[in-house]
Amino acid sequence: MAYISLDVQKLRTNYEFLKTVFSSRDIKFGVVSKLLCGTKMYIEELVAMGVREIHDSRISNLKVIKAVNPEVFTVYIKPPAKKSIANVVKYADMSFNTEHETIKMLSDEAVKQRKIHQIIIMIEMGDLREGVLGPDVVEFYASVMNLPNIAISGIGTNLHCLSGVVPSQDKLIQLSLYKQLIEAKLNVTVPLVSGGTSAAVSLLLRNADTVNVNHFRIGEILYFGKDLFSDLPIEGMETDVFKLYAEIIEITEKPVIPIGELAANPSGNIFEHENNDLGNLVLRAIVDVGLLDMRPQYLEPEDESVKIIDASSDMLVIDITNCNPNYAVGDVISFNLKYMGALYLLNSYYVEKVVKN
Repeated sequence: MAYISLDVQKLRTNYEFLKTVFSSRDIKFGVVSKLLCGTKMYIEELVAMGVREIHDSRISNLKVIKAVNPEVFTVYIKPPAKKSIANVVKYADMSFNTEHETIKMLSDEAVKQRKIHQIIIMIEMGDLREGVLGPDVVEFYASVMNLPNIAISGIGTNLHCLSGVVPSQDKLIQLSLYKQLIEAKLNVTVPLVSGGTSAAVSLLLRNADTVNVNHFRIGEILYFGKDLFSDLPIEGMETDVFKLYAEIIEITEKPVIPIGELAANPSGNIFEHENNDLGNLVLRAIVDVGLLDMRPQYLEPEDESVKIIDASSDMLVIDITNCNPNYAVGDVISFNLKYMGALYLLNSYYVEKVVKN
């Protein structure tokens, strides 16, 4: 059975690195746990490291977090669906919001549950995912600021998540200006300006001025230790917190080119080849993980002489022709992972989850 491991010591190294970066700027931050897909043992490791603010986009995952430690401050990081309102108030101390009607329902539910529910009002700043349009921000803020049992804890934005808009210093300054505008127009205090994500950490590392942006939400950079734009490792951080291990279940020398009339495979792909591949053979190995669990393009064999060929639903085919030493059936191949690679694997029922160190 294939398994994915989380190296606790490497995760702690990354967490302490980021904690130092943020504390030097007097910036608050929360850890985004959606990559972990509610895996309890991994949530427990975050809490054991001292994480006390965890963000997620699935209510079931927030429920796990509260079961591990009810004192952890939980944040639901997308606008709630109507049918989820009761559980959002129950399991999330804060949620991100963009719709007046939704916030009114959160208010009504918070009154029923006798709780104060905090919200961040998300502002659209170019990535074209969720967010109140800039010209409407002050009016929107004013329309919800007096709803019972709702506390507006700040404003925020999401960048890079959908359209790939870069979280530049100019964007953070623009978000800061919304804080100043709201405070001036409505005579209120906006405590949090949540504009920082993993993609924006590189700005801090380059000593950019984030002005009033005083809250970050970090996920990918914590688990992978890379600058999201250059894809280069960040000095002082670990890039292989997660690894996939899969067993070889067959090794056979086979032709490079399939034999017979070709049609699209179940993934919709049609095999293409070079003419100079005719008659050539490669040593192909099959490992016990497939498209039900991952996507090949997000895997990086730790042995650089291993080449990924393709995958079917339950098997991954690799080329081990140039590997030294030679592999045998029963050997385990290890893979480093990109973010989406880890996400697929952690969401798979069929892949075992393991804690290392």
